[in-house]
Amino acid sequence: MEFIKTIWKNKKLIIQLGKNDFRNKFASTSLGSLWGFLSQFIFMLTYVIVFQYILKTGSAGNDPYVVWFLPGISMWLFLHDTIMSASSSIKNYSYLVKKVVFPVDIIPVFTIISNSFISLFLFLISIVVCICFSYIPNLLMLIYMIFAASCLILAVTRFTSALTTLVPDFEQALGIIMQLCFWFTPIVWNLSMVAGEPILQKILQCFPFTYLVTGFRQVFIDGNIVTQGHGFYTIVFWVITIAIFLWGNYIFKRSKKDFADVL
Repeated sequence: MEFIKTIWKNKKLIIQLGKNDFRNKFASTSLGSLWGFLSQFIFMLTYVIVFQYILKTGSAGNDPYVVWFLPGISMWLFLHDTIMSASSSIKNYSYLVKKVVFPVDIIPVFTIISNSFISLFLFLISIVVCICFSYIPNLLMLIYMIFAASCLILAVTRFTSALTTLVPDFEQALGIIMQLCFWFTPIVWNLSMVAGEPILQKILQCFPFTYLVTGFRQVFIDGNIVTQGHGFYTIVFWVITIAIFLWGNYIFKRSKKDFADVL
């Protein structure tokens, strides 16, 4: 596929631009990129304190809340922050779009690389905390879930980056959509809470974000959504991801000739 060939051909450029993008986000601050790591760490810590010690939620079942919560929220932050950032990347790098020889397709990709630095840090925190509670990660499943999340992000942003560039209002709408996805994804609540509504539970389990959040949580806690029901949810996830990518790739290829005119 042309898009994959473009990424492979420009892989060194993508990595370098990803590093530059990450540094530039915090270039005007004295602590630099440390702010990116610190802000997300405090956000995660605040949620743990509020839901475990103030609201005293029982979402974690028999497992320590911090072990149940941190993997889920770290995966969500990876999904949310990367999708939002990559979706507006073409507009933010409009000067590159106007360069005739520059491969516009890689702009959302190197933005994904840029956001991955903080996400890997959050994943590492989750791993260390879970190990401290004697919850040892399944390394193969860990690698698979990060790979699956990256594929979904690439598929979604292939579509949203094009639409955000052509329709500026969509960026605001996307923010609202992601907020709704946060609450409909079992991040601060457990799927067992809707066990009395089997149809709703099944729909939520087929939601791609649910698959990733639940799957990353199960890297540390017993359970395996990957093979559950003979791999039903895995099949659903990849069918949705591939469908989104094919549609997004079609939209991007048809629209990129107009990017320079609207920016």
